[in-house]
Amino acid sequence: MVDKPMRVAVLGGGSFGTALASMAADNGFEVRQWMRDSALAEQINREHCNGRYLPDYAINPVVTASTDIAGVVSGAELVLVSIPSKAFRQVVRQARAYLDSEQILVSTTKGIEQDGFRLMSQVLEEETGSVRVGVLSGPNLASEVAEKQLTATVVASEDSLTRTRVQQALSCSYFRVYASNDRYGVELGGALKNIYAIAAGMAAALGTGENTRSMLMTRALAEMSRFAVAQGANPMTFLGLAGVGDLIVTCSSSLSRNYRVGFSLGQGHTLDEAVEALGQVAEGVNTVRLVRDKAHQDGVYMPLAEGLFQVLFGGVPAQEMARLLMQGDHSSDVEFVLSREDVLQSHRDTQGADGEGRHEPD
Repeated sequence: MVDKPMRVAVLGGGSFGTALASMAADNGFEVRQWMRDSALAEQINREHCNGRYLPDYAINPVVTASTDIAGVVSGAELVLVSIPSKAFRQVVRQARAYLDSEQILVSTTKGIEQDGFRLMSQVLEEETGSVRVGVLSGPNLASEVAEKQLTATVVASEDSLTRTRVQQALSCSYFRVYASNDRYGVELGGALKNIYAIAAGMAAALGTGENTRSMLMTRALAEMSRFAVAQGANPMTFLGLAGVGDLIVTCSSSLSRNYRVGFSLGQGHTLDEAVEALGQVAEGVNTVRLVRDKAHQDGVYMPLAEGLFQVLFGGVPAQEMARLLMQGDHSSDVEFVLSREDVLQSHRDTQGADGEGRHEPD
């Protein structure tokens, strides 16, 4: 631990931000949590409970909640930003007048900003100019973290002090924080898996077998890594907690908000009905459109994202997802071992050698 307990600020009054604030307080740090809702802030200060998002979770009484963003971030060495992607930039802009160049800024949001396809860490850089920027991502269902279930996560930053301070603030007997320097890979893993959690929920509602669900998750991992590498990420990152780890939990658990949206769609509800029933932000709904459009722009092959886009926004029935998957390329399994282009070239060569040849995959 550091010689003098640092002050930690958490922006956001949701379930994950609340759990992180309490963990940092458990570790002996002074913690202040900002939220818009004054009634919720008063409840946290009075009852040490977030009745809206984690009603059964006992928050460490050291946590002080406030609607005063200046008072929360001023003097904090570490600022954790747990704000939904649609409001992320707006809140950072509110806070930036009270931030200094030495503060560590870490996003815990698994989403992408629509304008310019910006990741949350890029928003932090653009709005503050800070060089101490990181992301926290992994298989971290907030309700299980609150229950102190054994959990691991990843802090990713090019800055070693940022990684160390986050590990010091949050590591405990049930929450293990691993380090990475692939910020974009970790952040993209957290955002992209939300897409495939929707698909997994749909598949579960439709009664698909274990073989199908295993295929879905594995091809989702291939698609995630293909897209992320095209954006400059390291493919090896997707073998870790922020890739396959986060994908497994969100594609397997009804605690995942995106999974629940997909399950509702699989039951025949409309997207509006599914989102309304959830009552919380499901980042994957917005991410599907953004990633599909970006993949088209950059020429990245993403059949699952395309299929989901058609189901969510094109009126295609959920039952069509499996058919769309099976109509894709017979291509490489692991593209970083055998490239997709090599396989497709082999098909073209075989077609030429056979005269009429075999039908080349679409």
